[in-house]
Amino acid sequence: MKLINKVLEQSAKPWYAWLVFFMTICESIFLFIPPEVFMTPAIVADKKRAFPITLAAAIGSVIGGAIAYMIGLWLFDTIGIWLIQTFASMEKFELTQSLFNQYGIMIIILTAVTPIPYKVLAICAGFLQYPVLLFLGVSAIFRTGRFAIIGFLLWKFQSFANTLVKKYAWQLTIAAILFALLGLTIMMLM
Repeated sequence: MKLINKVLEQSAKPWYAWLVFFMTICESIFLFIPPEVFMTPAIVADKKRAFPITLAAAIGSVIGGAIAYMIGLWLFDTIGIWLIQTFASMEKFELTQSLFNQYGIMIIILTAVTPIPYKVLAICAGFLQYPVLLFLGVSAIFRTGRFAIIGFLLWKFQSFANTLVKKYAWQLTIAAILFALLGLTIMMLM
């Protein structure tokens, strides 16, 4: 319980929005911990932080998506292949290419709002030279929408969420990680 209180206390500090921003950039490139894990403590600790934390996650996501896109566009043979082989497989990347070529915007929307790893799609979009503004625009709208829904729900039910987080912090953290693993599993089964 002391650790949970310490996390909630730290998340109320101004620098925490920068942590959410940075971790969301990382999640868009290589990290498999959903941004909601980083957003939740700050909003649960102080509902007035819902907007700045959601905004930090949204901006970080777009910047991370742009970086992953550039990796696919300019550094695919080095960093791109390493990221794909580390976090997925070349077969999955080829499948993503096929789905991307077939469904385009719908695949961007799907990865923006589900636990399917966004990073592989962003690298693929760069590799395929998908129109960057279209990719980033659709990503920004739907990823921001996802974070806004979570931010709003945490804001609306902050006192209830505060009680839940304090009581079930570890279970909720594990559930978020399992949610990310579900996304990986879905990707592996495709």
